[in-house]
Amino acid sequence: MEIKHLETPVAYNVVQETIKEIGIKNIGKASIRELVRLINVIEQKTGIKFVRMEMGVPGLPVSDIAVEAEYNALKRGVASVYPMIEGVDELKKEFSRFLKLFANITIPPECCIPTVGSMQGAFAAFMIVSKAYENKNITLFIDPGFPVQKQQHQVLDIPYVTFDVYNYRGNKLKDKILEILESNNYKISCIVYSNPNNPAWICFTDDELKIIGDIANEYDIIVVEDLAYFAMDFRKDLSHPGMPPYQPSVANYTSNYILLVSSSKMFSYAGQRIGIIAVSPTLFNRSFDNLLRKFGNEKFGYNLIYKIIYSLSAGVAHSVQYGLAALLKAVNDGNYNFVQDVKEYGRRANIMKKIFTDNGFYIVYDKDIDVPIADGFYFTFGYPGFTSEELLERLLYYGVSAISLSITGSERKDGMRACVSQVSDEMIAELEKRLKLFNQHHSG
Repeated sequence: MEIKHLETPVAYNVVQETIKEIGIKNIGKASIRELVRLINVIEQKTGIKFVRMEMGVPGLPVSDIAVEAEYNALKRGVASVYPMIEGVDELKKEFSRFLKLFANITIPPECCIPTVGSMQGAFAAFMIVSKAYENKNITLFIDPGFPVQKQQHQVLDIPYVTFDVYNYRGNKLKDKILEILESNNYKISCIVYSNPNNPAWICFTDDELKIIGDIANEYDIIVVEDLAYFAMDFRKDLSHPGMPPYQPSVANYTSNYILLVSSSKMFSYAGQRIGIIAVSPTLFNRSFDNLLRKFGNEKFGYNLIYKIIYSLSAGVAHSVQYGLAALLKAVNDGNYNFVQDVKEYGRRANIMKKIFTDNGFYIVYDKDIDVPIADGFYFTFGYPGFTSEELLERLLYYGVSAISLSITGSERKDGMRACVSQVSDEMIAELEKRLKLFNQHHSG
């Protein structure tokens, strides 16, 4: 039976009319923000609340530590004063300390620069890396990955290539990267990935990170490591300052790296838009002839701060820098266990994945090499007989939203990404009812 003839929670004609009104040409290729708008409008029209899994926004309250520190900073009058572009000293010091305590990485404070979220940090990183070398400027994305980073490349007119890493884990990773370097005439200047991964939640092993680091060393490639989900592989307890195990990082294997660290997920601080871009001290102080020609200064770190980031904003909001500094100090001192708070996402993922698999769905990216994928902020799913684009649209009629893996660089044509953060226990129960109905309608 055609979907328009089925009794679904959201009427067929409402979904179709709204897609046309908004002007989405291909629902399966819609950006995350386009889907957010579409679902907002459908909810307004129908009064039906969706089970919303399309956007990776925090679903937990921010700690009072940050709120009080921001409030106190505002009371001191910082709102009327421009912050220094390179950031507030206490924030830089605490973040440097945080990296040492939780990742066992030594990066001095001067190499840690606050940005308006990791989005701005990524934009700045891509911009400067693409200009650093005279004869190479292609980015290699180890996918699947965050779709907006490719959009940033399009805006900046930076060429990029990609591959889906799922079939190239372990020792296969080296051969695949080297194959891509050769096929692109060794003009790769940058390798980008997230760890844990958005959207698949795969986590690179230390052996794989060493492979990436060794290649970066041999071929002089800068690695941009997106640590938006820092310490959120809950299979290991990464919550104790100064004690192993630590957050894995390519920084242990190369000095050609830039780290992007977000406060949005691990501290639920998304609304205040602050992240940190941390640069290897070797790279920070390195001279590039091409940067001298373009900017009149050869130093990588100098140009990153005073040419690139300065061009993007006049600094990160002053008060929020004090808020994040206070959070980091509490974490570094062992007075606030941020990992314990965000483990809630793992609990939700575990429950939600079972609901999906109990109702005819399957997990698309299901393994980290040979072990089950962790429960975390995201997971991926599919349903037999549906492409990802078909499934995205079909789930809208059941009041369930997610994004297609086709916009993440995934080669899987059957997958969707679900984010657990906005799905409360009440909505988990509603998800179960809606997926049961979906399965009843489509299992035979």
